[in-house]
Amino acid sequence: MKIWQLLLIVLALSLCVWLALTNPTTDAYLTFLEGEMMRALDRSEAAAPNRERAMVRAIFRSHSHELVTSVIRPHTIRQNWGLLSRFRTDALEVHVVVLGIGGHFYPLEGVDEAIVRFGRMAF
Repeated sequence: MKIWQLLLIVLALSLCVWLALTNPTTDAYLTFLEGEMMRALDRSEAAAPNRERAMVRAIFRSHSHELVTSVIRPHTIRQNWGLLSRFRTDALEVHVVVLGIGGHFYPLEGVDEAIVRFGRMAF
């Protein structure tokens, strides 16, 4: 074997080890969804600043963690493939699929619809 082939193998193995170490957990996924909901609320606040809605949003912000934990967590399935994870949530009549790799999350389907439905439930 030549030196560049060994170097390529070492780099590939290093990448695999890094991906395995940074494979997201279910708690990280729930934190990601909570952050996405907060961003959606911030966008909707800019569109319609209403005093009553602001109060409801403040209540939602203070209790979002409990809401995510009680509604989303029981309906989430994590498929751990070692280097990456696939999170599937079936809650509020919405199917959400998110890919977690390298400590980041990439929505594949249903995240926007889930945020809208979750927001409706809060209001």
